[in-house]
Amino acid sequence: MTIKLYCFGESGNSYKAALALQLSGLDWEPVYVDFFNGETRTPEYRNAVNELGEAPVLVDGDFKLSQSGAIQAYISDKSGKFGGTTQAGKYEVLRWVLWDNHKLSSQAGMTRFLMNFLPEQHCNPDVIAFSQGRLKAAYQVLNDHLEGRDWIVGDGVTNADLSCCGYLYYPEPFGFDRAQWPHIDAWLMRLSEQPGWKHPYDLMPGNPSDRA
Repeated sequence: MTIKLYCFGESGNSYKAALALQLSGLDWEPVYVDFFNGETRTPEYRNAVNELGEAPVLVDGDFKLSQSGAIQAYISDKSGKFGGTTQAGKYEVLRWVLWDNHKLSSQAGMTRFLMNFLPEQHCNPDVIAFSQGRLKAAYQVLNDHLEGRDWIVGDGVTNADLSCCGYLYYPEPFGFDRAQWPHIDAWLMRLSEQPGWKHPYDLMPGNPSDRA
């Protein structure tokens, strides 16, 4: 049975789940969520898809799951990939997924949204500057960790990599310049060379150009 993933191209959190599905070899297809026209806020979406009013959402037969980290864990259980190869490795993967959700993706997602998807009059430069300062600290942690490593945990791609990369391939400015972080840059290049890898705007429906 084909797994369905409710997602949209601009969503870094959706990309984490979509990329895990794409690289896992599982049979899946995207279902477009029209976020920018308010679909996730409708009673229909909240009643039928996700009461939290968010994307991504994975549907596998009668099973439904939201939150990218939980979806990645489900994909690992189903495919046998990306979850870590030892007991200690599994917890290390989880540690980095939680770190990303709190320290990296949360700040990157908000900053990118403020800088690119809101009318200028609603953008507070002080908030953006504060968030970019936190992002710089997160980039430093990740860049330092990747020195001398190919992957965040262990000898291959795990959910730690698929989570932490979630926003870092997007072209919109939000305070991330790959050239300033050479170990992150090399890691992103390695990940993009994996068989089946696609850029978020190629992997999922939805692109800022659609609304231009």
